Amino acid sequence: MTTLTRSGTHLAVLASLGLTHLLNDLMQSLIPAAYPILKDAYALDFVQIGMITLTFQIAGSLLQPVIGLVTDRHPAPYSPVVGMMFTLSGLVSLAFAHSYAMILVSVALIGIGSSIFHPEATRMARYAAGGRQGLAQGIFQVGGQAGGALGPVFAALIIVPWGQPSLAWFAVSALMAMMLLTWIGSKQRAISAEFSALRARARQGGAAPRHAPLTIVTGLVVLTLLMFTKNAYGESFRSFYTFYLMERFGLSIPSAQMMLFIFLASAAVGVLAGGILGDRIGRYRIIWISVLGPLPLTLILPFADLFWTGVLTVMINLIMASAFASILIYAMDLLPNRIGLIGGLFYGLNFGLGGIAAAILGVLADSYGVETVYLICAFLPLAGLLAWFLPRIDETRLQ
Repeated sequence: MTTLTRSGTHLAVLASLGLTHLLNDLMQSLIPAAYPILKDAYALDFVQIGMITLTFQIAGSLLQPVIGLVTDRHPAPYSPVVGMMFTLSGLVSLAFAHSYAMILVSVALIGIGSSIFHPEATRMARYAAGGRQGLAQGIFQVGGQAGGALGPVFAALIIVPWGQPSLAWFAVSALMAMMLLTWIGSKQRAISAEFSALRARARQGGAAPRHAPLTIVTGLVVLTLLMFTKNAYGESFRSFYTFYLMERFGLSIPSAQMMLFIFLASAAVGVLAGGILGDRIGRYRIIWISVLGPLPLTLILPFADLFWTGVLTVMINLIMASAFASILIYAMDLLPNRIGLIGGLFYGLNFGLGGIAAAILGVLADSYGVETVYLICAFLPLAGLLAWFLPRIDETRLQ
């Protein structure tokens, strides 16, 4: 039996989804967290580092919209369990990889696992939300952000001292996630029926308008472009921040990894705060604040000392991360009958666009240096002006 609030929100299911998202993204985050070790062990350059990220992100993006579209028509509540099996195999393979080619295969398996996990898990978060969509997506995404933030910590405490084979120890995380996802899958039928009843009552009250095709297309295109610029800036930190800190300030690998953890942990706070505020003040306002708000800070960052670099990166990520729940729910409001597709598309975009950005930034880092990359990326938030073209829609709340 799940914990149900008056607004129809299944908190136990949402908490379990958040925990499985944490475990899933923890395992993913071990890949960039291990880059300094892999770079030294295999004499990799920044282009090859970027290609590892690209391989992982593309594998994690191409299947997601397809899986989402299929599960919209044929719900598969236990498909995330299958995804975790791929992640498990990829993680163990990466732990014992002895060539660059095997590293690429391993990260591709982890990416495929993620592509299977996200669409159905996103649908379940939508169903379990009841009348608190922002809170629900915030809880789901805070798990993912927290998992991503823990990767550098485990890299500093475990992978650096114990080496590449220690990655296999994290297979326990995949097994834990599989057990939780099996329980969540058993609840989906009842919770989806309840969600359908809530939507039916909302439609009777005239709260679920149909949007014109032009509105839908325009909204999705603008959201995609905003997602790309947001991810490009974020990827500069996930893939290259440790190298930036070591090169500019002479930090050790463990110290740089802890700085990366602080940066990523701020996103966990940002997504939850953004989701809750989105329920109160609307998705449109949150998106505007998130995409343009960091601009003054990103412009200052390349000239800051070590202390202010830490402060500024936390503030930047806190603001930027606040938009993701609103972007996802905004897209779901545009296409309310395609939850799996939207979840797969936007989490897939997170992976695919991040991978493209990593590859481009890797070339720039090799050609002009890591510090130059951060000078260029400082102007990316200017693309937030595209939010001007975002259609104003009536945000549906099932409450």
